[in-house]
Amino acid sequence: MSARVEVEPVVTPEWVAQRLDSVVVADVRWYLDGRSGHLAYLDEHVAGAVWVDVDVDLSDPPSEAGGRHPLPSPETFAEWLGALGIADDALVVAYDDQGRGFAARLVWLLRSIGAPAALLYGGLDSWPGPRESGPVIRTPVVRRPRPWPAHLLRDADEVQAAAAGGAAVVLDARAAGRYSGADALPGESRLGHVQGAHSAPWAGNLRSDGSFRSADELRERFAALGAVEADEVIVYCGSGVTACHDLLALERAGLPVGALYPGSWSAWSADETRPITTGEQPQATSTST
Repeated sequence: MSARVEVEPVVTPEWVAQRLDSVVVADVRWYLDGRSGHLAYLDEHVAGAVWVDVDVDLSDPPSEAGGRHPLPSPETFAEWLGALGIADDALVVAYDDQGRGFAARLVWLLRSIGAPAALLYGGLDSWPGPRESGPVIRTPVVRRPRPWPAHLLRDADEVQAAAAGGAAVVLDARAAGRYSGADALPGESRLGHVQGAHSAPWAGNLRSDGSFRSADELRERFAALGAVEADEVIVYCGSGVTACHDLLALERAGLPVGALYPGSWSAWSADETRPITTGEQPQATSTST
């Protein structure tokens, strides 16, 4: 990371409850099936939580080169956070109601620039404190832009070279069916995965009850994927959102910092020159265009 972050990547509801006066709680609900996370937030949320929009606050507009959720510019990110009343030194704890796969985007972006942020262990369902309805409006602040650290980001050429080179491990954080090519989102023109990438669904970082796996459990998981001994780990997903869950899990496991391919599958698959493959295991020679 660009600076030391003085909070673990995952914190318990009890930990948060003891610090409510000094924590900004963020609701980052978002749904692949088209439901409105904002409406879910307005209906009920953790008391005092602000609403953070994955599409607006945490992304630039979609593009063919950048994918469905390109990283916002540092200036845009700072402006949106400031509008939400999240100051430079604010400790942010984020949640959603789907395993923290979407809240992870906000947490990873903040931690990547050295800002304190963590996921709420167990998500919304785990919160024992009061809840409320309607919007929460914090006083806007001026927030200082911080550049995205270059060592934490990879572009398509770097991902292709890493996947083919052998020294690095490329992880695909999407569900196994999307990795193999058996399933797809509406509008996806090419199915499968980056040639040479390993399937590492972000939901695999959770136990069956939805709680986050321990550091030892996560280390065992990533060791089986070759990530422990690799010189470098790069993670992608559908659009650079849930890949952040794998990146936070790597950190929780005490492993070296991984890098994000922000464009992810939405950008990779849109480029007909990029090799893809299907199936359940990495294939070094099979391609599909």
